[in-house]
Amino acid sequence: MKLDELAQSLRDFEGITRKRSIGSLVKWFDEDLSTGNFGEDAAVIKRGDESLLIAADGIWSKLMDADPEWAGYCAVLVNIHDILAMGGTPLAMVDVFSASSAEVCNRVLAGMSEATKKFDVPVVGGHVHPDTTYNALDVAIIGTAKTDSIIYSCKAQEGQDVLAAVDLDGRVHPSCSLCWDTTTMKHPEMLRRQLQTMPRLGQQHLVSAGKDISNPGLLGTLGMLLEVSEAGAVVELDRIPIPDGMDMHLWLRMYPGMGFVLTVQPQNVQEVVSIFEAAGMAAAKIGEITGTRKLEITNNSEKVVVWDFAQDTIMGIGAVACR
Repeated sequence: MKLDELAQSLRDFEGITRKRSIGSLVKWFDEDLSTGNFGEDAAVIKRGDESLLIAADGIWSKLMDADPEWAGYCAVLVNIHDILAMGGTPLAMVDVFSASSAEVCNRVLAGMSEATKKFDVPVVGGHVHPDTTYNALDVAIIGTAKTDSIIYSCKAQEGQDVLAAVDLDGRVHPSCSLCWDTTTMKHPEMLRRQLQTMPRLGQQHLVSAGKDISNPGLLGTLGMLLEVSEAGAVVELDRIPIPDGMDMHLWLRMYPGMGFVLTVQPQNVQEVVSIFEAAGMAAAKIGEITGTRKLEITNNSEKVVVWDFAQDTIMGIGAVACR
């Protein structure tokens, strides 16, 4: 696929275009983006030296229809990632669950139960709507972090390097062609080593900005980070960690089982890479932060703009002030 075609396919990707409604929704609660943490993976409630982190995610109906058990598992996984992305430690979850049948209910709960055991983060309460005409699952999570260790996505600045860290040891999930499953087959001890990477990076102040790679894929997630940071980046495609035999076009739209995109001061890159590699993840510098407010991709012979945030948007909230 040509570089300009790849850029257009990302702009049209549903995992990214679905984010555009965020801005209009946020304005009902925080019109000038002055009070909340909109655009971040989790909201921060500061309490002196230690802060609470609160996040929530709803499962896409397409995934629920395709595989209720995998949907239940992912509901836990994505919430844990939101806390980790902020450099936090997840504590517990609650859920709101609507099920159209006992079979769907049991399959969703089986997936959630498996994930809570894998990651050692419990579901401690919630609400259920039995016998509805639809199936829906929403999960909220709480975590903690040292206030001075929180990793925000709005702190990317020109001169920093862009890193991607992903567990490449996995498979395309049988029920979801855009899900890279790296966790269901792994021992909980290995997963907990991976869960400790982001809190460690936050505590050691090795990361400037970061997000977990979510439904928008690696570049879409980076684009969200750049949008709220009012920054740009140049990404070299051939530096992106990718599983053997995987098509780059597919990989850039994939939700990875364990993956983060970060900005790091150049002098800290090797230490950050080493921490991820020690946890069984591939990590590499894939580009640099610029002052252009454009996300550009290059394959050495050409360069293409994917988003120009002076006029384009992913979330529709623009730059925010980090608090």
